[in-house]
Amino acid sequence: MLSIIREILKLALPAVGEMVLYMMIWVLDTLMIGNHTGQIGVSAVGLSSEIMYTFTNMLVAMGLSISVTSIVSRSIGSRDFEKARITSDIALKIGAIIAILLGVIFFTFPKEILTIAKADGKYVLPLATKYMRICSIAIVFNVLTSVFNGIFRGCRNTKSPLYTAFIVNVVNVSLDYILIFGKFGAPEMGVAGGAIATALGNIAGFLFTMTQLKKIPFKVNLFSEFKREYFRELVKLSIPSALQEGAFSINRLINVTLIMTLGSLAFAANQITINIESISFMPGWGFAIACTSLVGYSIGEKDYKKAKSYVTYSMVLSSLVMGIFAIIFLVSPEPIITAFIKDSEKEVITIGSACLMIASIEQIPIAISMVLGGALKGTGDSKTPFKIVLFTNWVIRLPLVYYFIYIQKAPVTYFWKITALQWIIEAIIILVVFHYKWKKNYEVE
Repeated sequence: MLSIIREILKLALPAVGEMVLYMMIWVLDTLMIGNHTGQIGVSAVGLSSEIMYTFTNMLVAMGLSISVTSIVSRSIGSRDFEKARITSDIALKIGAIIAILLGVIFFTFPKEILTIAKADGKYVLPLATKYMRICSIAIVFNVLTSVFNGIFRGCRNTKSPLYTAFIVNVVNVSLDYILIFGKFGAPEMGVAGGAIATALGNIAGFLFTMTQLKKIPFKVNLFSEFKREYFRELVKLSIPSALQEGAFSINRLINVTLIMTLGSLAFAANQITINIESISFMPGWGFAIACTSLVGYSIGEKDYKKAKSYVTYSMVLSSLVMGIFAIIFLVSPEPIITAFIKDSEKEVITIGSACLMIASIEQIPIAISMVLGGALKGTGDSKTPFKIVLFTNWVIRLPLVYYFIYIQKAPVTYFWKITALQWIIEAIIILVVFHYKWKKNYEVE
């Protein structure tokens, strides 16, 4: 038991650290801009970031990157390094194409995209347009780094992605402080300064990643031979995984646009709460990533009993950590919210505190859902998590949010009550389905 827990923590802790550091970019941007520009700045950065991260996460971070982790880990587990290498090369080529397309779209049409997302034309839209256009310049570096991170994790190396995230954060946070507030002789640029800091941080992270390639047990080569069967396997796994993230993220993006109709006060409170809760998500993602890699490797070795142990202990550890966040959110929400906004914004602080307390309910269900979803992907099954997320987000969450928020104009706290209900239902469904599938396919008599 202890050896399994150590092995999980060896992969999960760097992955958790990496996720926390990446999320801190968004959180610190919001914190500094909130203290500099107030709720208008928070709304502008929050909306434009939400849109960009939705599509990059859907297509790459939770689609292509997770899929290449699954295939590489199973290939290395079965000692097929050639398949791991060629699949990695194909993933990088696909990632480069996606990155260029997204960069061109976000740079060329930011105003049109934000208008569709219901950005306030007088105050929020100009700032959000500027933020999105600047960040889009470096999106290709962000996407390629994400694909490389997936390859590293498939090789059971979660430290290199952690170091990359640290570099990104150091550059981003330092430049945030300098450019947003105009320190050390730099101009005071506000929202634009935050965008420049984020872009340069992504470029720095990519350059550092290039120095870590020697730690991959095969040589990555963008000009290597192309094997159609490996391409098909990668795409077959990536599409459901991307659609799963899309079912969640696009739904969340629609929810954001619906909440925008309640006004910038409700939106700012909601966005701050989302940013805070996103930190608590990170242990769940970290243990899910470790579970994907370890389960995939064990499946490749045909050691199904050990794979099941990884799943069980990953779920327990993730629930314990996220349970601690639940207690913190419940006991002291107001001091946490206050750190992200000017003290004078009393209404934002009050509403945000109420939302954060409700968010405490969903922490353990989120942990269960994330880890079991990662375990299923480790076995090569990305369709089941997609179907479950599609159902809970689009059949349960969205209709309720549309009715209560858009039609009834209920307080934004209703959104968080609905979200908690959705996560509880999702955790129950995936727990039942996982045990059924595992018993059917891998149970050792």
